[in-house]
Amino acid sequence: MTERALSDLDHSDLDRSELDRSELDPDAPSQATGSTHEHSDVEALHGARNNRVIWLLLAATFVVFLNETIMGVAIPHLVVDLAITLSAAQWLTTAFMLTMAVVIPITGFLLQRFTTRQMFITAMSLFSAGTLLAALAPGFEVLLGARVVQATGTAIMMPLLMTTLMTLVAPSDRGRLMGRVSIVMSVAPAIGPTISGLILDSLNWRFMFWLVLPIAVVMLVVGIRRVENVNEIRRTPIDPLSIVLSAIGFGGLVYGLSLVGGVVTGTDTVNTAQMWIAFVAGALGVAAFIVRQLLLQRRDAALLDLRTFRSRNFAIAVGLMTIMMAALFGTIVLLPIYLQDVLHLSPSFTGLLVLPGGLAMGLLGPTVGRLFDRFGPTPLLVPGSIVVSAVLWSLTLVTEQTSPWLVLIAHVALSIGLAFMFTPLFTSALGSIEPRFYSHGSAIVGTIQQVAGAAGTTLFITVMTSRAATAATSGAATVEVAAASGIRSAFLVGAILSVLAIVGAFLVRKPADMQSGAPAGH
Repeated sequence: MTERALSDLDHSDLDRSELDRSELDPDAPSQATGSTHEHSDVEALHGARNNRVIWLLLAATFVVFLNETIMGVAIPHLVVDLAITLSAAQWLTTAFMLTMAVVIPITGFLLQRFTTRQMFITAMSLFSAGTLLAALAPGFEVLLGARVVQATGTAIMMPLLMTTLMTLVAPSDRGRLMGRVSIVMSVAPAIGPTISGLILDSLNWRFMFWLVLPIAVVMLVVGIRRVENVNEIRRTPIDPLSIVLSAIGFGGLVYGLSLVGGVVTGTDTVNTAQMWIAFVAGALGVAAFIVRQLLLQRRDAALLDLRTFRSRNFAIAVGLMTIMMAALFGTIVLLPIYLQDVLHLSPSFTGLLVLPGGLAMGLLGPTVGRLFDRFGPTPLLVPGSIVVSAVLWSLTLVTEQTSPWLVLIAHVALSIGLAFMFTPLFTSALGSIEPRFYSHGSAIVGTIQQVAGAAGTTLFITVMTSRAATAATSGAATVEVAAASGIRSAFLVGAILSVLAIVGAFLVRKPADMQSGAPAGH
């Protein structure tokens, strides 16, 4: 940590202790009373600094998350322009997910070892460099490498934002700030396909990266000038074996999940073998990683400290988050397939049709956050989970003749239900663990997002594909009827899982420090 940062922290601790003494003793000596204005000025200065850091992190995270979903619509264009196969083009998305799954577990250590400023500059530099490389890529191999570099920067940003927010924001205000995080998580991925669709209607796919690049560079320059260190670093040694086991475990699981859909639809024994090898390696890797962390955390040296799960509230919230993320990502993948392959809508119209739901989810975030601060999680999670379940059950009734406007209404309702769940779950989960575990909790939540998203996508696609293939072989169904049958079956699986979320919604409790009104970091 720099000398300036240490000085800031020392003054912050001194000011806080003096204020605490004055609050405890209203008849304190005149020296404390005489410095009230000075203390107020110092607190205001630190408050302004904290707000500036949080807003910069929110804006930067929005930019990198926008990039996460911008590639899907471009896949057909890349197949033609780069003369590659569809399966090769899908690696641009798969490699991004794999990199995220490998890097995010490591961020729990990195956020303790390096300063806020160092991590921000590293993340945005990697993302900007990857974006420039992608825009200039002469071929598929370079573009694939660029996506990996982008994903490395993206993987750092979300845990950095969550950890910083938990450190700086008082428990009584965390719901409101987490609501703003939900804007980043929901709106950015939602408008990504819409923006890319509009760009591809008239411009080359490279302009998707040229559009994002100047915004990323501006955020990097502003961050270099404005982001200050707000964390305390710990000089803990890194465990190379944990990194290897994490990469094999989480990377193997995500890679195996990415192969499931292709195996279900084909007879490629190579892919089948790869899938099972990836699953076995992933499962063994995760098991060995867990054992290694349990041993290392005895001396506070774990790469990803699993003592966070000693909190029952954290464990339940993370479990619910897994179900909701799987439902969200599965639905995001299925609806465009249904709208284009069954209802024969154009890609541009499809992108616009699913946009209102993403916007609704994000824009509701701050309101849900304020409600959480006031009422706690249960009054939000219970109706939210019921709405999500009701929508998923209603989507089991779609046919090749369902009106697109009914799908729009269903998607908006689903997004509203999810909005009432994500902010309370994030806030309850991270608020239920000790402050020293915030970085590890943030990394665990980020890892769960990636693995659950990949699992949800795979589950929905696999059920849809297998059911549609069965319907098609009967000979009595058209392509559209068979596809609709598969989509109904996939949503049925999601609807059944959503019932578990309703039960779990009653079990999440308001974190203890929010009930007592403890200050941030205590």
